[in-house]
Amino acid sequence: MTVTGEFARLQRRLGGDKVLLRPAECSSYRYDAIQFGTRPLAVVLPETVEDVVEAVRAARAAGVPVVGRGAASGLSGGAAPAQPSLVVSFTRMTSLRILPQRREAVAQAGVVTLAVSEAARPYGLMYPPDPASLRTSTIGGNLGENAGGPLCFKYGVTGDYVKALQMVDAEGEIHHLSRGAYDLAGLLIGSEGTLGLITEATLRLVPPAQHTLTLQASFGSVEACAAAVSAAISAGAVPAKLEFMDAACIGAVEDYLNLGLPRHAAALLLVDSDGDDPAQVEAELAVVEAAFRAAGGEVRRARNPQEAAALWQARRSVSPALGRIRPARMNEDIAVPRSQLAQVVAEIQAVAAPYGFPLVQFGHIGDGNLHPNILFDPRQDDPAQVHELAHRIAQVALRHGGVLSGEHGIGSMKRAFMAEAVDPSTAAAYWAVKDALDPAGRLNPAKLLPPRAARPVRGEEPHVGA
Repeated sequence: MTVTGEFARLQRRLGGDKVLLRPAECSSYRYDAIQFGTRPLAVVLPETVEDVVEAVRAARAAGVPVVGRGAASGLSGGAAPAQPSLVVSFTRMTSLRILPQRREAVAQAGVVTLAVSEAARPYGLMYPPDPASLRTSTIGGNLGENAGGPLCFKYGVTGDYVKALQMVDAEGEIHHLSRGAYDLAGLLIGSEGTLGLITEATLRLVPPAQHTLTLQASFGSVEACAAAVSAAISAGAVPAKLEFMDAACIGAVEDYLNLGLPRHAAALLLVDSDGDDPAQVEAELAVVEAAFRAAGGEVRRARNPQEAAALWQARRSVSPALGRIRPARMNEDIAVPRSQLAQVVAEIQAVAAPYGFPLVQFGHIGDGNLHPNILFDPRQDDPAQVHELAHRIAQVALRHGGVLSGEHGIGSMKRAFMAEAVDPSTAAAYWAVKDALDPAGRLNPAKLLPPRAARPVRGEEPHVGA
């Protein structure tokens, strides 16, 4: 049966409201937040895991790739099809159950991230992972990228809260994976849909901290800022949030909202300390404040929750502030050792200068996760120059012992850089895992893994995505 015939038959089985075939409908599913891909051949909007099974088996019969998609808020092109494919969009799989006695949530892939904490709140529980897109991103997408957020330094990333997964493999079989022997669930987390389609997750919940204190500190140099952070952590502080903004970022936000931010500063830090014992919270913030002042920081403490919210407004306003400067941006995502942060920030500024694009840097400084943002106008700027600069920024991270992604994933945007990030034997090991779980190479091809030459596998045709 032809590809068209196979998907028409799938539409008859699942219904026209679940299977989209018209080009105009499918075109809306070719992109994520940063990159356009190829228009899908068909789109499935499953409501149950059985619908996902049907979709994967139809794609297998038709011999075409399968690309999973959540809210399309990703920033690396991971959900944008690299070739004509069947897209499985999980936005209707929104079942969510809270099991308070077990401190667990059972969430289908399409559940919006923030909805988990909102549903858990009446039981005195929360779900800590808090990516910036938590009001729109889905649990499935967060799992695919192993997303983090401001709370990740103290509380960890998405994968740290997964107890079990339900997934559909490349053959259309359902599996229930725990975190036991071999931790196959852990293998799926961060795999960007290249090893299987995650349909449901059992998530660990925790009680929220009862007390939080906030401070803001500005520094005359990025070196002083990085030294202050290292000193505070070395002294035993583990803040709940520890966020960094460079001078360009400070200026962009101040131009936007006129919050009274220190324009003279080269770096700004925002810190939350939290816990259940107010004395311990105060003691930790005192350690942080002392370290910051010793490094020459100008410190401002929030006296109440309203002042704390006002201080954090600067960080929450970065995205709209940058949108006023240029209509588009490439949001890079690197992670480097904290000891190298000041040099990395300086080198990135230096390599960006000849290109002429506005560039701002911010991120989760506690774990060295930095977001250099290249601002550009796609109507007049050369996209090749934007990608070239992104590559050079990635090379800066690698030179200083860093990695290509802290939380946004590799996707297609940074796939070409992977050959520089991993050695050939490691790349071969990655491909061995891919071959074992997806021998025909039909799960989200041309993403994440470094390219390799096409070759036959297990007597089949060459990999679709090789």
